Amino acid sequence: MFNKKTETKADKKKGYRIIPEDIRKDIIERSSKQVSRGVFFSTIIIISSFLPVFLLTGQEGKLFGPLAWTKSFILIVDAILVVTLAPVLISFFMKGRFLPDTANPVNRFLEKLYEPLIRSCLKWRKTTIAINLIALVIGAIMIIRLGSEFMPPLDEGSLLFMPVLMPDVSNSEVKRILQVQDAIIKTVPEVANVLGKAGRANTATDNSPISMVETIVLLKPQSQWRKGLTKDMIIDELNSKLQIPGVTNGWTQPIINRINMLSTGIRTDVGIKVYGQNLDTIYAFAQKIKKELDGIPGIKDLYVEPITGGKYIDIIAKRDEIGRYGLSIDDVNAVVESALGGMNLTTTIEGRQRFSVNARFGQDFRNNLGALKHLQVQTMNFGPVPLEAVADIKITEGPPMINSENAMLRGTVLFNVRERDLASTVQAAKDKLDKSLSKMPKGYFMDWSGQYENLVRSEKTLKMIMPIVILIIFFCMYLAFNSAREALMSLISIPFALIGGAFIVYFWGVNLSVAVAVGFIALFGLAVETSIVMVIYLNDAMQQLVTLKGNSSETITKEDLKEYVILGAAKRLRPKLMTVCVSLFGLVPILWSTGVGSDVMIPIVLPMIGGVLTSSTYVLLVTPLTFLMTKEYELRKNKKIEVQAVKY
Repeated sequence: MFNKKTETKADKKKGYRIIPEDIRKDIIERSSKQVSRGVFFSTIIIISSFLPVFLLTGQEGKLFGPLAWTKSFILIVDAILVVTLAPVLISFFMKGRFLPDTANPVNRFLEKLYEPLIRSCLKWRKTTIAINLIALVIGAIMIIRLGSEFMPPLDEGSLLFMPVLMPDVSNSEVKRILQVQDAIIKTVPEVANVLGKAGRANTATDNSPISMVETIVLLKPQSQWRKGLTKDMIIDELNSKLQIPGVTNGWTQPIINRINMLSTGIRTDVGIKVYGQNLDTIYAFAQKIKKELDGIPGIKDLYVEPITGGKYIDIIAKRDEIGRYGLSIDDVNAVVESALGGMNLTTTIEGRQRFSVNARFGQDFRNNLGALKHLQVQTMNFGPVPLEAVADIKITEGPPMINSENAMLRGTVLFNVRERDLASTVQAAKDKLDKSLSKMPKGYFMDWSGQYENLVRSEKTLKMIMPIVILIIFFCMYLAFNSAREALMSLISIPFALIGGAFIVYFWGVNLSVAVAVGFIALFGLAVETSIVMVIYLNDAMQQLVTLKGNSSETITKEDLKEYVILGAAKRLRPKLMTVCVSLFGLVPILWSTGVGSDVMIPIVLPMIGGVLTSSTYVLLVTPLTFLMTKEYELRKNKKIEVQAVKY
């Protein structure tokens, strides 16, 4: 037992207050009922706002899906703990002596700054609303002027050099060019190691022709680069040094290249697929497209995937001659097979693997067209005769590789996008092609693929689901307030939250992407949560006013409404700012993060940081104003105000 008199003297000296146990528990119960409903529904709203992320597919779904699931499970547990465990813990730890709000120096300082501001906003109503609307319009203009891309470029710390040579290049020439390229790349000081490969690997899943080279360029840490140098500048320097006749350069990164090839079949950022019935016609259209696209800002490494130009040895039997010599076509083909194709002699077994053993003429003989013409063909009656006597032997051109898709022949125009956003670059290309290639022959058409294909798909998903998400958020707020008007008032904070997100994204120089969209989606829930907390305390102030003066226009004046709105906004300032600061303290350090992965994380947190700042400013300054105007309208029209009772 405490000595009541001694305790009271010490408490009075320090400003403490002793709250009886029954009153303390009653206060905790009423406060929990007041806040927990709003916090519970704001948590549900945040989970609902992530619905578009759950519906993303492809690369973006695999990347951001775990983020959405992790946060949703955490918030579900949080929503349960808010209404169950939190009140119990408060009853355990909030015991003994208490200080009033005015005793807290932080609280006094914040209220001293905030109260004059809110009074000025309530006095200059039209000015306050006009400033916010102007900021909203400016933010919308900034959003429109931002470029778009599918995903922010992830710096993998290495480069992938993918030059394409002429289809008829020989093995020895590819080897020589590969060695020359590696030596040139190694001369750049920022390059640590180089490894090049020509043709395909020993796997059935790699269909690369011998004319396609893949060179992985490992870069040194950025701290060891020359001062002021960027990755794009290194690529430009390497590209200028690697201008070799007959070689078309292409630059990308190893991981994103594999992702592009697996997801869209295109090894560059963007590809235009040309479908048709004839390879020569397809190639002609592809060359025309390349000519039109050449010179458009942002388009780099532009080239047409070769579908003609391969060299073949055609051996066509002369039917009249083989009949004169008493031969058949099978006799001629058997000689050609044994000399060029390789005749199967036997099979060797090594463990569980079987390998065929073939025999054919040497490489020097097979590369000599004159030697092939003098190849001996044995006849029954005339002895050996040269192959050219019974067959026409010539070198012809044909497709080095036949690509097909959707049961149609396909050619491709490929290019990367650098120094400009993806969407505007592709749009400029489409506009130019629409003017120059307004009509194509029947059976021929174009299709855009690559990262642009993913961008269109993700934008379509987000545009389809966002209206549904807003309706879900509105329904949850209606359940929280039991008032469509106040739910709509809280919902209005969402576009004003976008202002700060738009400003910081614009001035940071980041393009709109799926990562930025995920950041804005997460911002929706944070903005609504702060607004809900404000409206709860404003309603609490209205309850105090009605309890004191009654609910009638004869007893309540506009000045009373104004003072109690200020009371509800200012006297609970600290928990509102705590809600904002907790979000900011967790997000701001990401802005200074570096290394692999930061390229994706920063675009996510940028709109959240800027949006939390502007939405909290709107909630603290404008929401009380709109709430006051609503209550004044109710008092004038209905001779009383609507008071939302806090129920659990």
